[in-house]
Amino acid sequence: MDNFDLIVIGGGPGGYVAAIRAAQLGMKVVCVEKSTSLGGTCLNVGCIPSKALLDSSEHYANAQHKFKKHGIEVGEMKMNVPQMIARKNEVVKQLTMGVAGLFKKNKIEWAQGYGRFAGIEGDQKLVEVEAATGKRILKAPKVLIATGSAVIELPHLKFDGKKIISSTEALNISEVPGHLVVVGGGVIGLEMGSVWARLGSKVTVVEFADKILTIMDQQIANEAFKSLQKQGLVFKVNTQAMSAKQVGDKMQLEVMDRATQAKETIECDLILVATGRRPFTDGLQLDKIGMAANEKGRIDINEHFETKVKGVYAIGDVVAGPMLAHKAEEEGMAAVEIMAGQAGHVNYNGIPWIVYTWPEIAGVGSTEEELKQKGIEYKVGTFPFLANGRAKAMDESEGLVKILADKKTDKLLGMHIFGPRASDLIAEAVTVLEYGGSAEDIARTCHAHPTLSEAVKEAALAVDGRRIHL
Repeated sequence: MDNFDLIVIGGGPGGYVAAIRAAQLGMKVVCVEKSTSLGGTCLNVGCIPSKALLDSSEHYANAQHKFKKHGIEVGEMKMNVPQMIARKNEVVKQLTMGVAGLFKKNKIEWAQGYGRFAGIEGDQKLVEVEAATGKRILKAPKVLIATGSAVIELPHLKFDGKKIISSTEALNISEVPGHLVVVGGGVIGLEMGSVWARLGSKVTVVEFADKILTIMDQQIANEAFKSLQKQGLVFKVNTQAMSAKQVGDKMQLEVMDRATQAKETIECDLILVATGRRPFTDGLQLDKIGMAANEKGRIDINEHFETKVKGVYAIGDVVAGPMLAHKAEEEGMAAVEIMAGQAGHVNYNGIPWIVYTWPEIAGVGSTEEELKQKGIEYKVGTFPFLANGRAKAMDESEGLVKILADKKTDKLLGMHIFGPRASDLIAEAVTVLEYGGSAEDIARTCHAHPTLSEAVKEAALAVDGRRIHL
């Protein structure tokens, strides 16, 4: 029996970051991960590989449609999809090996195999690890569950890995499909749809709700919707995917308009089901320690990330909140700092959302819809990238920055961006929110010229009707 101070179950962003922080705090740590590489969904089949493909396809689209305007003339172009996939795989390999290197540096043991609870002895928790080489029992007074999430499979559109695929298989498509149907108009669906649309696929997005990106500020989401339509994506909103069958080499997807009940058959080459993710607690044997997931499949925790079982903690996608890698990382660090007697902290209002389409979409804090629902009086300031010098110079002037501030105190309540490098620009708002700052704080801060960040300053000025460059 191997003894440790902390057992982390799950080697994704939440788990491996927590393991490293715990080791820094002097704990003897073991991380149990079933996959043959560390990094979890994010590094292996999620955030990182999808961004690699997004960047590759963006370069291709720019060469096709934007280079000429910059005076760059290229000859006949073709897309080498296997090379694009190989590059993506190399990026993933480097980063997952990097995490393994960090484990060695911090003297963290990686127990490769399936981890499950085996019981409790006094204050010690027993975790069984099953690997190809056999089984072993780990023992520690503290266990952190960081097992992440899995894709949701629809009962009427079951994955076959070939014609009906999940986001995992979408990362390894070997050739550009003639017609790709994406079921789900959320973050994953729009990102992967964008990749293949840029490379020449006809992309149809079937969305159950009456709009895309329902979690985002709707003014921003509407701008993104119009932009994606201009890029060639076809949307069928308020539409339910009913069933699918293969006819020859093609797939036939039956959909129904939820308003009229009218049915339609869409013929396509490939169906990507991207309807979200579910908490992954399969095989953990929570009952062995007197626990169970709640009705939503999540694990209940208190303000210290501790479950009903003393010494057992949980973070990331298996607990309440957005299923985001950076949320899991923050919780992982906070949880182990609390275990060590420190004051771990996560400001859930300061967790940003990002969609890596182009232009990008980012938001943090409250949306305008949420403020109206809560009856909070607010002020709005917006500024279009069309009037930003750097955006003009880049030929990337689509989109806007939107700032929401308290009507009486001017405290920053939210920022939402649709535009170039929104993923980077949103960090300023996260910082100001974290420190309880105001729109005026942003407006009075010097922003270098010419930069995209000046659009953020101008939006802050606009909160009080003081825009300069418009």
